[in-house]
Amino acid sequence: MSAAPVSPSLKDLPKVAVDLKSQLEGFNHDNMKRASTTEKNVLPTAEDVATEKTQKALLEGVEGFDTGKLKHTETHEKNPLPDKDAIEAEKGQQKLIEGIENFDPKKLKHTETQEKNPLPTKEAIDQEKSA
Repeated sequence: MSAAPVSPSLKDLPKVAVDLKSQLEGFNHDNMKRASTTEKNVLPTAEDVATEKTQKALLEGVEGFDTGKLKHTETHEKNPLPDKDAIEAEKGQQKLIEGIENFDPKKLKHTETQEKNPLPTKEAIDQEKSA
């Protein structure tokens, strides 16, 4: 047996303040502005639906994959180490870089620069002109 819906009694209804009640009763709907309602529930396009179906089918294929159909294989790890010559060459480059980075210019000796570019004599110039 189902019970018929029972409406609440007057004492169970919420109480409304007297001034609010008079404002509600005297409300004039003509003072309201007209507004047009638009439903903004954009439906997916056919392309969106097709893409979603494709993705769903792909996921189902991955989830339902039977690993029992796979063949057993042996893996061979190949990690060739560099030969002795390559190691020595790399060490030489590292030492060169360390030498450049740790260079101390205070260890240099002071030198005097002498320009050794002798100019030709007057006779040599005359001889070139006449030639």
